[in-house]
This record gives sequence, C-alpha cells and structure tokens, in this order.
Amino acid sequence: MTLPMTVPAPGLPARVRIHEVGPRDGLQNEKALVPAAIKAEFIHRLAEAGLTTIEATSFVHPKWVPQLADAEELMPLIDDVDARLPVLVPNERGLDRALALGAREIAVFASATESFAKANLNRTVDGALEMFEPVVAKAKDAGVTVRGYLSMCFGDPWEGPVPISQTVSVSRRLLDMGCDEISLGDTIGVATPGHVRELLATLNEAGIADDRLAVHFHDTYGQALANTLTALQHGVTTVDASAGGLGGCPYAKSATGNLATEDLVWMLDGLGIETGVDIGRLTATSVWMARHLGRPSPSRTVRALSQKET
Repeated sequence: MTLPMTVPAPGLPARVRIHEVGPRDGLQNEKALVPAAIKAEFIHRLAEAGLTTIEATSFVHPKWVPQLADAEELMPLIDDVDARLPVLVPNERGLDRALALGAREIAVFASATESFAKANLNRTVDGALEMFEPVVAKAKDAGVTVRGYLSMCFGDPWEGPVPISQTVSVSRRLLDMGCDEISLGDTIGVATPGHVRELLATLNEAGIADDRLAVHFHDTYGQALANTLTALQHGVTTVDASAGGLGGCPYAKSATGNLATEDLVWMLDGLGIETGVDIGRLTATSVWMARHLGRPSPSRTVRALSQKET
C-alpha cells in the first residue's frame, strides 16, 4: 500500500491508541444475532490487524441487549487473543459475571443528561452514578482497570444542547469514584470542532488531563474525523472507533454509526501518526464481517479499498 502519502502536520501526537468498539458497540445494534464463534473470529482478526484494545462484549441483561447475550460463551473463545479486552458491565451482578470469566478491564456507561439516563438506565444521572460507585470500587479492589463512558456530551435528542459545565461535572464525578479513563461520547453526532475544543479546554481547567480522556464520535452529520483531528490537536491520544463503521445507539434513534476504524487509520497514516494497525488486514476483516451481516460496510475507506481489490 503506497497511499495515502505521509505528510505530517505540526502539533499532533506521534502515536494514537485506537479503542476498537466494533464487537460490542457495533454488533449490539445489529438486528440479526451473530453467533459467538463469528464474534470470536472477528476479535481474533481485529487483533491480527494490529488493534491492541478491543472491547469484546457486554454483561448487560440479555433482555436489554439480546445481541450480546452470549458473553459467557464468547469469553473462553478469546482468552488467547493478544490484546486488551475490556467489557461493559451495568451493575455489580454484571461485574461478578465478568470477573468470573477473567475480565481484567471493564467499562461503565453513564449519561451527561437526565433524559438519556432515564432512557438508557431508567435512573436519574445521580442514581446511575450511585449505582456505579460500588461497581467501580469492587473492580478497583480486584485490580481491574475501569473506563467510564459518558454519553450525550455534546447534545441530546430530547434536551438539545448540553451545557459544557454539565459534561465536566459528571466527568469529574466518574474520575473521583475511581474510573481510570473517561470516554466522551457524541452519541447523536452533533459535535463540531469548536465545541470539542472548548469542552476539552474546560475539562483541563477542571483538573482533568488529556491522558485521562478518550473521544467517541458518531458520524451522523459527517463531523467525526474533523472532531477527532481537533481532539488530537488538543492532546487527546485515545480514540474510539468501530471496524467498518458498525454501530449506533439503540436508545437514541437519531444516532448513526460510529467513526469507522478504517477511516480513522487512513487519516492517521496520512499524518504519519503511528497506530500499529495494518489497514489492508483491517479492511479485509470488515469486508468479511459485512458479508456475515448481509450488507456492505458504511465505511468510505472500506468501500474504496475493497473496490480496488475486486
């Protein structure tokens, strides 16, 4: 692969860690149930493509996320994967299930807004944080790394614009309870670069350093890469992305797919930013998964590269 031509730009990090969310955040939104064996092969292929953090599954009750009801079946199938394999847990019961299967990294899922906390967790923002406190404490006691997802950081389909101070406040509370990292979610894809820059600067002013932050952009309005570049210029070095652009949000119908990992890697390769990811192998993996799902990948890079090969 000779393209894209590498032309570095000033003020950017030398390396970015991609937090791959396709097997969890991507597949949980699929209508068809994907067998555990296919999920396991997907995760193996992602690791072989060079991804070092792959969010594997969720220990949410099957009633709420039936697509990930096979977590107990999946985990033993991926215990040989050479990558970090965080899993999402909603409560102490979910944590206990994850720990029993050897999980060493977990994530909890909070909201910056009351409306989404009600829709997603059937709780208030305060109630959800209170539910997570014993989960995080127990995970930390077990030596497990904890990520805090924060949804609706930039806008909410019911409430509209989300005050920056509101996002900063909930981020601070998640860190104070013991989360190692906060992933700032643009759940409905309404963020723009100026908003991203202002939120990150305000988080820094509140004592939250860039190395405790990740960004999770959806491409609803075509802004995901522009917003990611802004975050990188600011100093963030962890970016969430989903192979093939899989995923959305089952509780926010206006949300479309996550930032495609291939689109992200293409941009980072062109900027000379190291990721360790082989874009050819990654593209082949997304094409393979798209066949299993019975539809083409929405990633522009996947489409462009796979068309060249055919």
